Amino acid sequence: MIESRCGILCSECEYREQVGCRGCTAITKPFWSDSCPVKACCEARGLPNCGRCDEFPCELLVQFAFDENQGDDGRRIEQCKAWCGE
Repeated sequence: MIESRCGILCSECEYREQVGCRGCTAITKPFWSDSCPVKACCEARGLPNCGRCDEFPCELLVQFAFDENQGDDGRRIEQCKAWCGE
């Protein structure tokens, strides 16, 4: 089951229950910001997640995945690959 646009496993997120988040595939606006550029990009392209994009993994996703504060050392990129059966 796809839980997010970027590959984050929402089921493992510590904030999910705290804020009642259903995951970015099911919400209009993320709870953590006014917008999410990864979510916006996928939705503008009509994609369920980044792994379905012809530009995967793009600079935006790589930057997000390896961000010093919010990154996960690329695990979300690997998750997108798994969702796409790669």
